[in-house]
Amino acid sequence: MNAHHEMLGRLRSHRAGFSLSRKFYTDDDYFRLDLEHIWYRQWLFVGHDCELAKPGSYLTVQIGDYPVIVLRSGDGSIRAFHNSCRHRGSRLCSAAHGTVAKLVCPYHQWTYELDGRLLFARDMGAGFDAAQYGLKPVHCESVGGYVWICLAAEAPDFEAFRALALPYLAPHRLKDTKVAFESTIVEKGNWKLVWENNRECYHCAGNHPELCRTFPEAPTVSGVQGAKDDPLIAAHWDRCEEAGLPSLFRISDSGQYRTARMPLLRNAVSYTMSGKAAVKKPLSASVEEDNIGTLLLFHYPSTWNHVLGDHAVSFRVTPIGPRETQVTTKWLVHKDAVEGVDYTIDELTHVWTETNDQDRRIVEENQLGILSPAYEPGPYAPDHEGGVMQFVEWYCNVMERSLGGDPVALRSVA
Repeated sequence: MNAHHEMLGRLRSHRAGFSLSRKFYTDDDYFRLDLEHIWYRQWLFVGHDCELAKPGSYLTVQIGDYPVIVLRSGDGSIRAFHNSCRHRGSRLCSAAHGTVAKLVCPYHQWTYELDGRLLFARDMGAGFDAAQYGLKPVHCESVGGYVWICLAAEAPDFEAFRALALPYLAPHRLKDTKVAFESTIVEKGNWKLVWENNRECYHCAGNHPELCRTFPEAPTVSGVQGAKDDPLIAAHWDRCEEAGLPSLFRISDSGQYRTARMPLLRNAVSYTMSGKAAVKKPLSASVEEDNIGTLLLFHYPSTWNHVLGDHAVSFRVTPIGPRETQVTTKWLVHKDAVEGVDYTIDELTHVWTETNDQDRRIVEENQLGILSPAYEPGPYAPDHEGGVMQFVEWYCNVMERSLGGDPVALRSVA
């Protein structure tokens, strides 16, 4: 039996409310199927508009086998291309970030305009048609200061996500920010384990002392059920909505993405050890409320986010192998905030730097345990791990549908 049919059979027999079987977290062939049926077909978060401040500014990402370059074109638009020269395939840009006047291949100096057109190719003969050898484009969209790409030949609809996310993001004016600090770590665990760990706070009290000073452990905050019935959350939503900040829990029909604005503990306004603002200059003067909590934005498979009154934190998940995942975290502050005057890097980043490292260790221990032949799927805690169950359900539905089986009926998670 090949991996395609074997995985489809395992998806059909997966027991709801239980973790996945061992191969989903360990197997090379299953990992390739994840790449082909999710990562190469879905919209993926790659970075922020503010990182592409002027024409020629670029960032690069590696998604499975695909190197991609994302840049600000000469007309001010944000575009994405396969980072592969049309001559003999060399990568055009190897740095994570940079600025160029034109895209010049370092191998033979083929030169491309910022819109992907081939401008120069030396000594290619009289019959050579440069118009046939422009860079291959990648679908690219921007919403609320977040940049997304899709590697598929035909991208899924993006407008539904834009319609849901933009009202929540717009008040924060994240296009008018800068990246104050960026951190990339590699977690030696499957990308799904990274997400499963993120989608619950059942583990927080025993593992995240810094985060637990400000972030609630309540499953109504981290999960997908019961938020509207939590009086603290309901009161927070009422106050923020009255101030013009969309806050209610909203989730897409597919379960792929969702938003909600959640209160922090003890009147905290930011993720700091004191609970006080990490940045003196707020993200946006249009947000007049001080205690707005955190805007949570999730979009499978590539990102979760926290947007507060004084700064924002984005997390990008990138699979490297069946047992290795890269997590990139970026802290965004107002573009005019001055380091050492309006904020310090240590205070801004301490809580999530510590939390990320703690989560790395958790995921790695989880992966090592699952590698044991004695591992078998265990039950999730229904009151605390509803968010994990929802993620696994989304994954199973997407994979079963894409592999050609009849999709499991989506169960209500609202």
